Amino acid sequence: MNESGNSPPAMVPNKGKFMIQDLENMRKFVGVPIVQPSDFMGTIIAKGSLNAQRLLTAVNLSNPSLTEELTRQLYLRVWSRDEDITESDSLREAAAAAGVSTAVIDDALNKLKDAAVKKQLKATTDEALEYGAFGAPTIVVHKNGTPQLFFGSDRMELIAWYIGEKYEGPLKELSKVTSSKL
Repeated sequence: MNESGNSPPAMVPNKGKFMIQDLENMRKFVGVPIVQPSDFMGTIIAKGSLNAQRLLTAVNLSNPSLTEELTRQLYLRVWSRDEDITESDSLREAAAAAGVSTAVIDDALNKLKDAAVKKQLKATTDEALEYGAFGAPTIVVHKNGTPQLFFGSDRMELIAWYIGEKYEGPLKELSKVTSSKL
């Protein structure tokens, strides 16, 4: 977000107020447990997510099949349980919850400051910026060899239309996240 020149919604007072209600509506609509962090500015703005991004990058470089569930567990820590994703112990807990082995976790945590991990994360960020990304979630859909950028979790219906599919709404019964996992 910083590299694009954008600011987080909470930095604009009216957007911050709107976001609180919008998150509540989204939680109810999609059936995903979303809870704004109790210290939003400290958690999201001050601490950020660099270590989590590096962990995801390190795991993805060696075990890409583990990336989706690790992403989910990191998301749940911040946006459902108001837990940390910056400290090594927190990253270790998220990775363990994602089913990542101790050996892979140790290896990934040891590589958080490695040049290869930093280089890959920068390349991924640069690629997103080249597509025009300015925040999350950004989704790039390739159709007929042409990339099309979509922004926002509320764009799934538009994406379905774009690729010629029927959108059936959030299919809560297919979710890998339930209230029992909180």
